[in-house]
Amino acid sequence: MADSTSSTEGASVLMSFTANNVRSYRDEVEVPLLSTRLANQEVVRTVEWAADGRTIGVLPAIGLFGANGSGKSTLLAAMTDMRRIVLGSFRSGTSSSKIPRRHFRLDAESANRPSTFAVDLVLGGGRSQYSIEFDDHSVQSEYAFHFPKGRQALVFHRTEKGIDFGAPWRAEDRSLQQLLRSNALLLSAAGAVRQSPLRSLFEWFERNLQLAEASTRPLRAARTADLAQDPVQRERVLALIRAADLGITDVALESPDPEMLERLTQVLPILLGRAAEPDEGFEVADTVRLTHQGRDVDVAFDAADESLGTMVWIGLVGPVLDALDGGHVLLADELDASLHPKLVGQLIALFQDPTTNRRRAQLIFNAHDVTVLGDSSPFAFGCDETWFTEKGNDGATKLYGLDSYSPRKEDPIERRYLQGRYGAIPILDDTAFRQATELVSQ
Repeated sequence: MADSTSSTEGASVLMSFTANNVRSYRDEVEVPLLSTRLANQEVVRTVEWAADGRTIGVLPAIGLFGANGSGKSTLLAAMTDMRRIVLGSFRSGTSSSKIPRRHFRLDAESANRPSTFAVDLVLGGGRSQYSIEFDDHSVQSEYAFHFPKGRQALVFHRTEKGIDFGAPWRAEDRSLQQLLRSNALLLSAAGAVRQSPLRSLFEWFERNLQLAEASTRPLRAARTADLAQDPVQRERVLALIRAADLGITDVALESPDPEMLERLTQVLPILLGRAAEPDEGFEVADTVRLTHQGRDVDVAFDAADESLGTMVWIGLVGPVLDALDGGHVLLADELDASLHPKLVGQLIALFQDPTTNRRRAQLIFNAHDVTVLGDSSPFAFGCDETWFTEKGNDGATKLYGLDSYSPRKEDPIERRYLQGRYGAIPILDDTAFRQATELVSQ
């Protein structure tokens, strides 16, 4: 395994994510990130997970492929659902709040079943497991374990009857019991206590499982521009932008014009059809401007004047650098949207290459472009890095790995996928399309 660039001591990685009765996943789904014998050994990273120095191999990237509407995006959304509940169920809720959950909705039974989430991870060099089970109104089960000597030891186990803390954690009992509500997670409450021993687990959710999707692109582009103002980060940001061959030489944030802001303050109440409240205010976000190299002079353009592909890349540079610097798990929805396949391959390679990913950051993405499954990517995808989503006749999504087909190293994975050998492609009806075309042309 190529892993000589940094020590494994204190590393944090995600080993698996599990969910049940969440969004389009009626049954249990697991996303494993441990390497197998089928892995591309050039990209596998070793991580120390117990006090005795034992190590495991983890994957720096996995990709989800499948037809439109098959559940690729909803799997990433489920991961952010868990993050959102951990971070917000205590601070954002009240004693009467419903727990925000997205259960499977295509049968009546699932509304009455609890939803579950679980993560298995290495946190600061030690293995931790955390799981929650809940319905719309209350947390039914919540537990955390750690593995100080390679063996499972209780941190806490919460049921509707109460909380049982492991021996080293019992000081938590008194303070957290006073804060706890039936509709809030114990871990969420612990996050509000600055000195809580559970805070490191809470902070993992703060830093990880952030989703790069279309709705957050403007904020992510602003993050890229903000990093470019940092003297330490500037060259790295611009190097990634230049490497994409976009013709861009600089990126900056521009604050709104004060006079225009004052006019908006006066006009907004009229547009809303009501008088402004005394303390009412609103924010106008800074805008991103990109400087292009011209023959005689460089010219700055607003984001609205740029191509979608350019802004997709600008919106990824900042979060990717943040993930690589912090060793975080980044989620990317439709990674190939408006990006050239070679650019997608280079971005994935940033996570797979141990020289650019020294802190064992991980990328979980979905895409339609299957060229990353071939040999055009700088680091070929291994069988255990490739996952497929397929929706059954009952509307429930199934997740399965390429390794379940036992492909050989020389197999043309990309071509066979497009031929339907592995499933997870749309089943299109030519007759239905012709009929639809006739209706459209009427």
